[in-house]
Amino acid sequence: MQLLLAIEVVEFLRTLRKREQAALLQRFRAIAAAPESFADYPEHDATGRRVEVHVFGKFAIKYWNDFADRHLKILDIHPADRRAH
Repeated sequence: MQLLLAIEVVEFLRTLRKREQAALLQRFRAIAAAPESFADYPEHDATGRRVEVHVFGKFAIKYWNDFADRHLKILDIHPADRRAH
């Protein structure tokens, strides 16, 4: 499975400390290896497609497992105490 990150996720990562970046990248890889094991709750995107949210420490990671293309797409990351717009 290929791991893909939205550009907004990459830009957010660049604002974090190296230790946080490394921890999040490691978690992204773990999610890609077993996406069903990390889904804490579902949400729906603007098109109505179900996406999963995983809370990792102080972060909420929104991802979509694109079975057809064999991609795990990290769509958004934000502080766990608020929802993305």
